Amino acid sequence: MDLALRAIVVFGLLLVVTRAVGRRELSTMEPFDLILLVVIGDLIQQGVTQSDYSLTGTFIVVSVIAVLTVFTSWVSFRVPRLRGVLEGEPIVLVEHGRVIERNLRRERMTHEELATEARLQQVADLDDVRLAVLETSGRVSFILEDA
Repeated sequence: MDLALRAIVVFGLLLVVTRAVGRRELSTMEPFDLILLVVIGDLIQQGVTQSDYSLTGTFIVVSVIAVLTVFTSWVSFRVPRLRGVLEGEPIVLVEHGRVIERNLRRERMTHEELATEARLQQVADLDDVRLAVLETSGRVSFILEDA
């Protein structure tokens, strides 16, 4: 039972941390970020299982995290009010060619990063963008003004 409780606490911590880190940072992983994730995974494993290396302990921890993941997804689907908290909400970054500075700062995103995302999607000039939205996945989608 102790393993299950620790897994529940760690799951909650991970949910809070991933929401606090921000979707932009999670979508653009550098090699250092990948190494950091592996280290965090090892630290989490040590905190959850402590010195329990049994197959039963592993089964309990994996099962609890899987059930919590499915439950979180189900709650997000069934309770629309919680969807924004659990999954985040899309953020408008550009509207009719005008960059919304407040939203860029809120997502800790620079003009250069926004311009890079635009170029990657074949958008030459942000003045031509009707709408640019930072999606919950961390990707930026662009809708161009009609020509």
